[in-house]
Amino acid sequence: MAAPLAVPPPPPPPGGPLPTQKTSEVIGTFRPTKQFKLTTPAAHITSLDFDDTGEFLLAATSADSLQLYNAKEGKTIKTLMSQKYGAHLARFTHHSSSIIYSSTKEDDCIRYLSTHDNAFLRYFKGHTARVTSLALCPASDTFLSCSLDNTVRLWNLQSQSPQARLNLSTPYLAAYDPSATVIAIASAATHTVLLYDLRNYDKPPFATFDMRPYLTKQQAELPAPPWTKLEFSNDGKWLLLASNSGTGHLLLDAFDGHLHAHCPRSTGHAPNLRAAPGQQGQLGQGDVCFSADGRYLIGGSGGDRDALVWDMQGQVEIETTVLKPTCALPCKGPTRLVEWNPRYNMMASADREVVLWLPDEHVGMVKL
Repeated sequence: MAAPLAVPPPPPPPGGPLPTQKTSEVIGTFRPTKQFKLTTPAAHITSLDFDDTGEFLLAATSADSLQLYNAKEGKTIKTLMSQKYGAHLARFTHHSSSIIYSSTKEDDCIRYLSTHDNAFLRYFKGHTARVTSLALCPASDTFLSCSLDNTVRLWNLQSQSPQARLNLSTPYLAAYDPSATVIAIASAATHTVLLYDLRNYDKPPFATFDMRPYLTKQQAELPAPPWTKLEFSNDGKWLLLASNSGTGHLLLDAFDGHLHAHCPRSTGHAPNLRAAPGQQGQLGQGDVCFSADGRYLIGGSGGDRDALVWDMQGQVEIETTVLKPTCALPCKGPTRLVEWNPRYNMMASADREVVLWLPDEHVGMVKL
């Protein structure tokens, strides 16, 4: 009896999901595919965030508004105004229809908003100066806030009162590790990164990483280095300390704090970046981020065009500890903010408009 013929599966329906590709296979082919301009010409975007599903993108603007996009479909969903309080550091909670964001005027509250009906769910009061960082816990409905008032506060979305408060010197940036057991806090004035056990946050930090050996002499003499972002890679191996200085970013070993590499911007570009917390200038949240697999850094060039890619598996120069960009991602406008989609091979960048990037199989890598 003849063996039955193998029947191949039917092709995916039009518009269905594309076959999964490794980031390493497409990282050099990302190109801008969709641009969203703001209705206020002089306004600029101050923060970006994808929701957990990767379907929605949230942007805060200097025009006191929040822009909600469907990133998967490339469409604008709605504009939410916050003219009385301003808006910055807008973050999705673990529910795509609710967000938190900080105020830029009137007071220094953090606001919990339902995007479905544009109604406030709760106010988180306590900070007495501008909030500089908001970090949502990856495993629960708690979040961290840092402020110019020299405090870090731990909140739960279900309560208007903070669960804990840390009094530190210039604790302007904070991040959770992927396991949600460790929090990192960057103290600019002391040139240190502090690691706390989240289960014992009332105890002293279990590790303190001194950044002064990794700074230039000029940076080490500053009252506070211009750090703009603190982020763990998804694999937990790396800790990114981003900066708006011309020397670029510091990539640290997340376990011992040792410097893995300096990640400079490409030569020939004079940095023209958003202000770091405590500085005067346009608000931002850092112009660099990790890819979802933790292998790459994607960030702005510091100039008026293009983004850059650093490969963590690339060759680090032994004498200078410099990791040069692997390639450039062409873009006609500046990349002042960048965020990687947690579910899809997609990223978003922004300055005066929001740009969505996707891999393009018809282009090659632009090596530097």
